[in-house]
Amino acid sequence: MIHSTVKEIGEQAKVKIILSRKGFDSTNGGIPSPILPDGTLLSMPVPSEDTLAFSDLCYDGHTYRDVLHQLAPKRQYNRCHLDPDIREGVRVDSVPGWKPAFGQGGSAQGYLRNKGIKPGDLFLFFGRFRQTTGSLSDGTLRFEKKAPTLHIIYGYMEIGSVVMNNNLIEISKEGYLWHPHGTEKYLDNKTNALYLPTQSLSFKNESRGWGILSYAKKRVLTLSAKTATWREIPCLMPEMVAGNRSNSATGGGIYYRGIWQELALKENILAVSWAKEIILS
Repeated sequence: MIHSTVKEIGEQAKVKIILSRKGFDSTNGGIPSPILPDGTLLSMPVPSEDTLAFSDLCYDGHTYRDVLHQLAPKRQYNRCHLDPDIREGVRVDSVPGWKPAFGQGGSAQGYLRNKGIKPGDLFLFFGRFRQTTGSLSDGTLRFEKKAPTLHIIYGYMEIGSVVMNNNLIEISKEGYLWHPHGTEKYLDNKTNALYLPTQSLSFKNESRGWGILSYAKKRVLTLSAKTATWREIPCLMPEMVAGNRSNSATGGGIYYRGIWQELALKENILAVSWAKEIILS
């Protein structure tokens, strides 16, 4: 149990929780990201024209390209957009001085700017996942036949600083050239921004301000027997979302129609308490 003083409760009420959709979906990648047999949520970065390739990324000694070939042998996956970059040691060739970071631009960054997202706020990254069976090492990894596709929260980042485009050129020279939003392609975009995490969580100092989460039922957003419809989690209901959102679900649950990347919640203790429960084991 986390005990809070009156002052701390007031500070928590000023924090915004942002759900951020990332990784493979039916349009980008064509398959869900895998829930590995050991419970690892291995989010696959979306295909793109960036310089990094799926063969440049690895998990447990196997490249992401190999993982995808086992799951979808008829599909071809070449280059990808690794963002957020929060899984330490994911590159085949390690980056000296690597730091976790999340970039955003265009209308999605406009949304974050308009909602006043700032240091101290908290991203919860979620994506489409499906349970796998078999063995990655033996080359027999497969999606479990009757396993549903689920929206699951797989990572988090407490914002320590937000670097806007006019400062990104300089900060990129200092060590963010490896991040897609620190490259020339994105630096030309005036809306480009880089979100950097805190060293440790403000509500648990012994935990890092960013990280990857493993599978747990409490991190599953999806309502049973559904795919894009969520459970009626109180802090995710329309009245708790910043801005005008209507629930398009029929027969129960929550469904926010449209193509969107981020969903910011109103500043309240209920949302913060839920986010803490999601992150802390």
